[in-house]
Amino acid sequence: MILASQSPRRRQLLEEAGFALDIRPADIDETPKPGEKPTELVARLACQKAEACRQELSQGPSDGLLVAADTIVWSDEVGVLGTPADADDARRMLRGLSDRTHHVSTGACALLLSPAAEVLGSASFVETTDVRFFELTDEEIDAYVATGDPLDKAGSYGIQTPAGRLLVRAIHGDYDNVVGLPIPRLMRELGRLAGCGDGALWALKRAHTTR
Repeated sequence: MILASQSPRRRQLLEEAGFALDIRPADIDETPKPGEKPTELVARLACQKAEACRQELSQGPSDGLLVAADTIVWSDEVGVLGTPADADDARRMLRGLSDRTHHVSTGACALLLSPAAEVLGSASFVETTDVRFFELTDEEIDAYVATGDPLDKAGSYGIQTPAGRLLVRAIHGDYDNVVGLPIPRLMRELGRLAGCGDGALWALKRAHTTR
C-alpha cells in the first residue's frame, strides 16, 4: 500500500493491519475555504492528498492501492484545533477541551491504481468520534504539557499515549479514528474497492490471515 502521509500513528495502525507500506507524504495547501465545515475540510484534504500523491508517481506506482487521510479536532465551542504553536498554545487548547465533548473527524480517500497510475476505482468517507474530557485543573494541564506529549498532536493530546489517555473520560465511536485512522471502516471500504461485494467479510478474512 502507498500511504500519502508521514504520520507515525497512521503507519503503525496500517502495519498492525498487515500492510507493507510505501510512504509518500503529499504536500498540499491545507487552508480551509470560507464557510467550510470541519467534516467538509477533511474530506476535501484527504482526496487532494491522494490525487497529489498519485500525480507524483511518474515511474508507476509501487502498489495498486493508495490511501490518504486528514484528521482534525474540533468543537462548536472552540472551533478547529490544529497542532499547537508552543506550550502556551497547548495549555489554551486543553483548557478549552476540559470537561467538554469535542469531535475528532478523519477524512480518508483510497485509490485503486493501474500500473500507469490511472485511477481504476476510488472510495472516500469521513468518520467522526466524540471524545469527552475530564475536568482538568491548571496543575494537571501543566503536568501534561511538561511531558512534551501535546506539542506534535492536533488538539494538543494523544489518546494512545500513557499520559494522554488519562485526560479522556469517555469516547463514542471508533478509538482508532482518534489515533489517526479509522481502520475498521477503512478495511471495509478497501474490501469493496477490491471488488468484494461484502467489504466487512473481506476485512475479517484479511485480519485472520495476517495474525
